[in-house]
Amino acid sequence: MLVPGSVLVTAAGIAAGPVPIPLSSLTRILGHELGFGPAELGAELESHRNIVMSTRIPRVLLGFAVGAGLALAGCVVQVLVRNILAEPYLLGISSGATAGAAASILFGYGSALGVWGLTGSAFAGAIAAIVLVLAVSGIGGTANSTRLILAGIAVSFMLAALTNFMVFASQGQSGARSVLFWMLGSLQQARWEQLAPTWLTVVLAGAVFWLWSRRLDALALGDDASRSLGIDAPAFRRLAFLLVAFLVAVVVSVSGSIGFVGLVVPHLARRAVGAVHRLVLPVSALMGGSLLVAADLVARTAFAPRELPLGILTALLGTPLLLILVHRFNRRRNET
Repeated sequence: MLVPGSVLVTAAGIAAGPVPIPLSSLTRILGHELGFGPAELGAELESHRNIVMSTRIPRVLLGFAVGAGLALAGCVVQVLVRNILAEPYLLGISSGATAGAAASILFGYGSALGVWGLTGSAFAGAIAAIVLVLAVSGIGGTANSTRLILAGIAVSFMLAALTNFMVFASQGQSGARSVLFWMLGSLQQARWEQLAPTWLTVVLAGAVFWLWSRRLDALALGDDASRSLGIDAPAFRRLAFLLVAFLVAVVVSVSGSIGFVGLVVPHLARRAVGAVHRLVLPVSALMGGSLLVAADLVARTAFAPRELPLGILTALLGTPLLLILVHRFNRRRNET
């Protein structure tokens, strides 16, 4: 049921919008592009074709990849820190990637890498953020999940302030507007050339995480359980954090900072299929992609012709769930 549902959400994301496109027209357009449809589309279908091929399909496919990547990252991070409230946004990884992207946009850092300059800067920012979080959480004792969450929130605020300062210190208004796009999150600038590297990163990272399913299952039980199975928990945790940081950097570099997807979706996936990560990871990816495509559809149609930044919408939807999770987390601690 989940795969057909994802296909329907994707189709709805392509067909719906300020200019609605009937399903019959969409079918004819796709048939024409694939070589088995009508040779001539006519004036009306040609205008619809321009919308579908230049805007809707790249946006929907990129949104699905971003949502899947954020959900996978959130699922893994929650295991690594053994806390149900963890996700890349709360651990500062997204804020670090956004700060790195802002440095690239405003001051040209990473320009030597060419087309990968923005992603490289975002990756450097994400790595710096997670290293700082791990260092701060270990000050004065052994790092634990509570320390990691608190350190992540502190680092996230600090990096957000740094990003705002870079906007303040920059001279160009166009650069400041571009950074505002990264801070709020949006798929408005989706392009065809972004699809291949983003999808490749998400698929490869997801495949590696899936191969690590048993390690993640063991780590969810604690470091002692992992050690008994021959797993070096600290080394594995560092390697997994590195891959998560790279995944988040890539998706942030094309969509900006979008929070709460990595928090919400893994809990929905575990409710659906249990706690075995061999199932949780692919289900999280499908749910995350579908959720972000649906959220983007609402963001670009609810206030048409104006577009609501996607990060604002996901925060509005995710904050109530975060409060519920905090309440459940405190109740479990009181019971134990």
